Amino acid sequence: MIHSSAIIDPSARLADDVEVGPWTIIGPEVEVGPGTKIHSHVVIKGPTKIGSNNHIYQFSSIGEDCQDKKYNGEPTELQIGDSNVFREGCTVHRGTIQDNSITIIGSHNLFMANVHVAHDCIVGDNNILANNCALAGHVQLGDFIILGGFTAVHQFCLIGSHSMCGAGSVVLKDIPAFVMSNGNSAQPHGINAEGLRRRGFSAAAIQNVKRAYKIIYRQGLKLDEAISQLEPLVNETPELQLLSDSLKASSRGIIR
Repeated sequence: MIHSSAIIDPSARLADDVEVGPWTIIGPEVEVGPGTKIHSHVVIKGPTKIGSNNHIYQFSSIGEDCQDKKYNGEPTELQIGDSNVFREGCTVHRGTIQDNSITIIGSHNLFMANVHVAHDCIVGDNNILANNCALAGHVQLGDFIILGGFTAVHQFCLIGSHSMCGAGSVVLKDIPAFVMSNGNSAQPHGINAEGLRRRGFSAAAIQNVKRAYKIIYRQGLKLDEAISQLEPLVNETPELQLLSDSLKASSRGIIR
């Protein structure tokens, strides 16, 4: 299961069935869960904890020191959940002490070729980041998000669950849950209705998401005014709590 040319530090802890390809290097303070497959020419540096059934393709760098100039060798961490796929050339960096000292990736995410996840990012579950997406430091992603290829996300941005961003977009402000966006800089273009239907949202719930979008973007309201206007809809449609929470959590302001 482990190729003879792989270099694995004696302190690394790998489950018995972990597969490691040729010329891969796994350093100290690395834990890898059962069912995980690591291809050739991968570098994994700790402290890093990788869950079960992950699939890491060649030339990926997982858990390396971050590229923040303030980083001075502090013992920061990377935590990865289960059943994620990291395609060729992905880079995922550990956190910094200026934040919570940890980068966190959830489960069931697909990171296509050459995706970059910077220090202190928090990525939820069931997201798809297409080729060459780049998340700057401290970015937060919810769940069921799709980022088209070559999407770049500015540091500290929040992207809400069930949203979708078109290829080549530059995200400079927060994207609320359910919203479709595109462009440089990214602008809103309605809601991700098809994605919601595929995930089992009722027709009534989707209709209220559309109504909520109009409150936010079509009535000329300030953000706090829009949040207040949304409360009756949130009470009627619990799924809209995701939208309300993403608006309340916004620190950079939402895309307009």
